[in-house]
Amino acid sequence: MDAARRGAEPAAKTQHALAFEFVASLASELSSGKIDLPSFPDVAIRVRRALGDDHTTIDQIVRIVGSEPALAARLLKMSNSAALNRSGKQVTELRTAIARMGYNMVRSAAISFAMAQIRTSSGLRGLERPLEELWRVSTYVAAFCYVLAKNHTERNADEAFLAGLLHGVGRLYILTRTPKFPGLLGDDASLDEIMRNWHASVAKAVLENWELNEELVQAVADQDDISREHEGPADIADILVCANMMAAYIDVPEHLALNMAGVRSFRMLGLDENNSAKILAESRDEIEALRQALGN
Repeated sequence: MDAARRGAEPAAKTQHALAFEFVASLASELSSGKIDLPSFPDVAIRVRRALGDDHTTIDQIVRIVGSEPALAARLLKMSNSAALNRSGKQVTELRTAIARMGYNMVRSAAISFAMAQIRTSSGLRGLERPLEELWRVSTYVAAFCYVLAKNHTERNADEAFLAGLLHGVGRLYILTRTPKFPGLLGDDASLDEIMRNWHASVAKAVLENWELNEELVQAVADQDDISREHEGPADIADILVCANMMAAYIDVPEHLALNMAGVRSFRMLGLDENNSAKILAESRDEIEALRQALGN
């Protein structure tokens, strides 16, 4: 065995051990319930809790959102965006904006704001590129979820939008933990494997901790299961499965047609190899308008 090979083997073992240690720490956090995202703004948590209470009034939401000018500005911008303002009438009051958007979109605005704060956190320096890429993909998936739900199912499009926006929260959580394991920052292969194997389980734990509704949580948990079957019409998980794949192949629709074959969720939405490229083309403007609404 030559010297180069002898030197590489301990290094590989060290990286394997580091990845194992990282996964063990994730498992420990999940089992203990300690699943806080660093730099997640308090106002976003208060909005989430308020919207989870059936007795919360719109005036209470206005007061919470109004306590954070940056969030209030984002919400007003979203409510006046081309995607959400079909009338073209601009609003300047939070109460009117919230009434126009509905609570699911307000929740999405708060989460969008929170993710922007996380992406600029000083504690996550060195992760700018993967965080930006995760946000880019999340905006595409959220937009596709909205368009697919609205045009091809009877499901609430705002709820589907929120599921798409949150589909990457497991990856986000994993990324926020990597600074504790700096040896993983340059090891894309190990980190990608951890993401693939763990992101859905982590996302489910985070969203359960946030007390979001069960169907949304399960949809995010099942987003990679392209063989899932169920009774009844298309559900949020079907929409998310399709949106994930459409976002991945948005620039190469011919590849989408090849990869969607056999994925039951597409059939549940009435999509197939023949109409998928047409739907991608027809949806492009609406997709971009929704992404702009998120502040992309």
